[in-house]
Amino acid sequence: MSSAPFEMTREELQAIHEKYREVKHDINNTLAVIMALSELAQRNPAHYEKLAKAVLTRGPDVVQKLQEFQTLLGAKLKEGGGPPSSGQPTSGVF
Repeated sequence: MSSAPFEMTREELQAIHEKYREVKHDINNTLAVIMALSELAQRNPAHYEKLAKAVLTRGPDVVQKLQEFQTLLGAKLKEGGGPPSSGQPTSGVF
């Protein structure tokens, strides 16, 4: 582990912030669709198929975006002398 101070340019921080906003937006949109379909399915069981399809198609996309964001942050920390990353998610969810 390096004792060098961590430095980041304003542009690098802006790029990470923009990626964070994209991931947050994607998660919000996915959860909004799932919540809406869940409410519809409670009223009409025919919507359960649409709910399942939304979860099965959109869920992995969200996970992929989170993994990409984790990789971006991990690479930046590694460049800056932070602790080494194993490249593997820290949660059993992914």
